[in-house]
Amino acid sequence: MARSGIQYSDVQQAIDTLLARGDTPSVQRIREVLGTGSFTTISEHFRVWRNEREQNRDVPPPKGVPEVIVNVASELWREAQEAANQALIHYREDANRQVESAQQAAAEALQQAANAEQRESALAAHFRQTEERLEALNRALAESQTNERHWLQQAESLHQEAAQHRRQLEESQQALKESQTHYSEKLEEQQKSWEQRLVQEEQRNEASEGKLMALLDTLRQERAQEEKALQKRLQQWEQRAEALSFELKQKNDTLQTYQQESSSLKQRNVDLERQNDELQTQRSALEASLEKAYRALETQQQQTREGEHWQEQLWQRMSALQAQLAELPNTLASSSDDTANTKKPSQ
Repeated sequence: MARSGIQYSDVQQAIDTLLARGDTPSVQRIREVLGTGSFTTISEHFRVWRNEREQNRDVPPPKGVPEVIVNVASELWREAQEAANQALIHYREDANRQVESAQQAAAEALQQAANAEQRESALAAHFRQTEERLEALNRALAESQTNERHWLQQAESLHQEAAQHRRQLEESQQALKESQTHYSEKLEEQQKSWEQRLVQEEQRNEASEGKLMALLDTLRQERAQEEKALQKRLQQWEQRAEALSFELKQKNDTLQTYQQESSSLKQRNVDLERQNDELQTQRSALEASLEKAYRALETQQQQTREGEHWQEQLWQRMSALQAQLAELPNTLASSSDDTANTKKPSQ
């Protein structure tokens, strides 16, 4: 149904304007005269105008025209109409085939466009999934790098602690050596002092041998006690040294474990970076496929627009044929008038 924008009277006035200028009416020319309106609305009004014109052709001729002229004109009109109908049938069949071919091409273009849109949607969904996976891998990579820095900091701290324990162990061993040296020197000095005192006591009073023996026993006991105390201290220093060695071994084991975990984290980072590169490559391929789908869709849309332009040209050709058919009665009438004028002198 025609829309309310362009009325039949507007189309009729435009046709009268074209006929007054000597131009053959067509949908395109009518629209140029009106300056607006859709081709569908103008085509419907133009078809109504042609139908009315076809109906007016069957109106009987005016009175006073000779019957012979009327018969000849009718016969000529009938023959011209048959020839025009045959040509019109041929053109219509050709036009229908072309229209069907254009409609089929348009349907195929629409189907291809729909397929392209589906492929585009699938590619967009896959692209979104790839981006989400890439973001997850980037987050995992960032977390792994953070953990790696944390483990490296802990490993550095353990290195520092191990170095500190080594220094403490060396200091303890040095202190133990110094203590041993000090106690040995002190013991030798005491022993020398006791020997000197013993010599002096022997020289001073040989009669006090019992007292001297008691003193010697006392000195021996004191020496034994001091040796025991020294042995005890040496054992304590050795136990402390063993504890420090054991703790150092544990720290070294922990440090080795951290180094192994750090190597594993580095390998995982390498794997994540490789996966990231692969995902970047897939993303580039998907973007290329998406761009190709866009170009295919634009090509299909361009073909659809060309099909619509071809239909418009076909309508123009059909309008021109209708105009030529419309001019046939006037041409036949002019031929009849000329024939009548040439017969009058002979009569």
